[in-house]
Amino acid sequence: MKRIIITALFLASTLSSFAQSNFYKISIGAGFGATQSFTEVQKHGFGLSGYGTLDYLFTPFASLGLELQKGEVNGGDFKNDPLNREFVNSYQSFAVSAKVSLGQVLNDRYNGPSDLLKGIYLGAGVGVIKNSVLFSTGLDPQDNNYAVTDHLDRKDLFFPLNLGINVHFPDREGFYRYVLNFNYQANFTLGENLDGYDDSKITFQSGTIDIFTYFSVGLKYNFGKMGLSRKTFRKY
Repeated sequence: MKRIIITALFLASTLSSFAQSNFYKISIGAGFGATQSFTEVQKHGFGLSGYGTLDYLFTPFASLGLELQKGEVNGGDFKNDPLNREFVNSYQSFAVSAKVSLGQVLNDRYNGPSDLLKGIYLGAGVGVIKNSVLFSTGLDPQDNNYAVTDHLDRKDLFFPLNLGINVHFPDREGFYRYVLNFNYQANFTLGENLDGYDDSKITFQSGTIDIFTYFSVGLKYNFGKMGLSRKTFRKY
């Protein structure tokens, strides 16, 4: 009986060790992509933007990090817009975001398709966006070729929501050091400074908030202190 108990404990500890993986706890990344505006301005324009990230990984599938963005959010067309509206926002933003991947709940089996699914994640955060907006003011609604350009510099709080996937690639030791990232981000701003137009309730009664989305592609590099996960994160 004692032999059976000892053997069972040994097998349990062995199986547990097989289900563990080491992982790097720090990740840096950079990339670029396209923004699209969703404001009171009718035409939702596109812009280009780049980003940099620094993340701390609590597990291979849960992280908290910082993200910096710099680029443009555009919209409108003063010649065709009924209110002669057009804007170009050369913005900068700083946000703190948490992300959780499906690997946090999927089983420990390692295979190609399953390992890819583990990289799908959701995330949310909070940040500050600095808006530097050039926008047109149509002073003569009867003349669609006439507009005055104004400038605005203001900051707003915003809330980024993320949906994306991390595709991991191992180094020579088999640890997942390199990551290809695809991310779609929706940014909800508190304020009317993204497009430069602060519509009063008396004039429009819209009550809508300014939003812009950001689709990006980037690369990440994992390094630093090693952590131990109970999930199978790499192929031995």
